[in-house]
Amino acid sequence: MPIDAPTFPLILAWAVPFFAITVALEWWFVARGKVAGRYETKDALTSMLMGFGNLVSDLAMGFISLAVLMWAWQFRLIDLGVSLPVILLALIAQDFLYYWKHRAAHRIRWFWTAHVVHHSSEHYNLSTALRQPWNNHFTGFVLLSTPLVFLGIHPLLLGFVGAINLLYQYWVHTEVIKKLPHWFEAVMNTPSHHRVHHGTNPQYLDSNYAGIFIIWDKMFGSFVPEDETTEIRYGLVKNVGTYNPIKIAFAEMYAAVKDAFGPQRSLGARLKYLFAPPGYSHDGSRLSSADIKAAYVAANPHMAGRPGLPSQSRETGPAVSD
Repeated sequence: MPIDAPTFPLILAWAVPFFAITVALEWWFVARGKVAGRYETKDALTSMLMGFGNLVSDLAMGFISLAVLMWAWQFRLIDLGVSLPVILLALIAQDFLYYWKHRAAHRIRWFWTAHVVHHSSEHYNLSTALRQPWNNHFTGFVLLSTPLVFLGIHPLLLGFVGAINLLYQYWVHTEVIKKLPHWFEAVMNTPSHHRVHHGTNPQYLDSNYAGIFIIWDKMFGSFVPEDETTEIRYGLVKNVGTYNPIKIAFAEMYAAVKDAFGPQRSLGARLKYLFAPPGYSHDGSRLSSADIKAAYVAANPHMAGRPGLPSQSRETGPAVSD
């Protein structure tokens, strides 16, 4: 590392005691019926183990992603330096980029092979926030961050504001907080908004990708408000059905590679198994989120056009999803 490189605190590592204490407190209050929410012991312990493994993988292999960004740094157009205004600018710019990276993680299966881990819990509480992937540094996901490096944000500063972004998202993983003041809900990501993101109800699939600011979802058509009259089903369309951390960490990556290299498939089909949205199949035997939404509207015509759902089913016309 150059001697003049900026240095920043490892805030996520420093936050580990805070995570442990707040999970324990929420778990205790939920168990005693003092606040809303659900905990299942094996699920919560698995989430915390996944979080520890993520921290270890970042410390052990983060140099891969950092090396990519430092390589990109030599091609920067300008050097914005490090000052409070630049840090604030970097925080907003990284959050905007995070929105698109998060959206890509749901719409491109290869990136989903890592992000799926975070959605694999069927419960929604603070421990769920800790359920993070171990294979991020092997997916090439970091390449999506290079535009900000080219525009003059130092890789280490980008990592710092990225950590702030993730730290902010920790508290939105809860059922304890229902709704916050309207002005805050209008601009910021909140537990209500993020509960929707983790829902597998058809209308909630592929929505609310925000990190800190929910305004990106509202600007780009992916915002769906929480329907407080409908119970949210958390997890995956097809749940993993295991607490084995190794399987949770790598099962989807294994499945994607197995699909891509299966027999009697065209080159196009093999590539789509890796880079098309999750649910793609060459023989139409699986359902994408768009298929699930269309099928839901076909079975429930009165729901057509509701937030997150197409205006009509595919049987009656083209589906228009968010």
